[in-house]
Parts: sequence; structure tokens; C-alpha cells
Amino acid sequence: MKLDDDIHNYYEKLTLDHIVELGLDQQKDAEYLADLCCISLNLLPPRYIRYEVDMAFYLPQSERFEMRMKVKEAVARACQFLDNNA
Repeated sequence: MKLDDDIHNYYEKLTLDHIVELGLDQQKDAEYLADLCCISLNLLPPRYIRYEVDMAFYLPQSERFEMRMKVKEAVARACQFLDNNA
């Protein structure tokens, strides 16, 4: 088992999806996006999984909604920090 291939933090996917949803991947450079991801993920609790399908089938809708809201807040806070400290 290779841990770096077999497990990952589910919040990484949610964070990247939200950044794309906001269009930031088209507006900002790679350095900004890398910093944005790091800051955002450091504001979120880890949620390690092995398979995406586990989250799709076993995560209650209420928890999924809560996770999305946490991601939105974390990305907004990270953007504000980066924009104010540029």
C-alpha cells in the first residue's frame, strides 16, 4: 500500500471544485491558486478517504451540505487574506 496513492483528504476535491466554480482558476495565476489552496485547506478539518465512491454513498446529505459551506467560507477567508496581503 502506498499511502500517497491510496488515501487523500476529501476537502482537497471540494476546495478545488469550488475554486473552479468561482472561476478563480481562470482569473488567478498558479502561485495565487497554490497559496489559496494551502490556506483554505489549513482552515478546514481533514477528512481522509480511500475512495470517492465512499463519500458518494455513505455521506448524509446534511453533512455534505455542511462540508460545502465550510469550503465556501474557507476559500472566501483565504481570498480575503491573499488580496489584503498582496
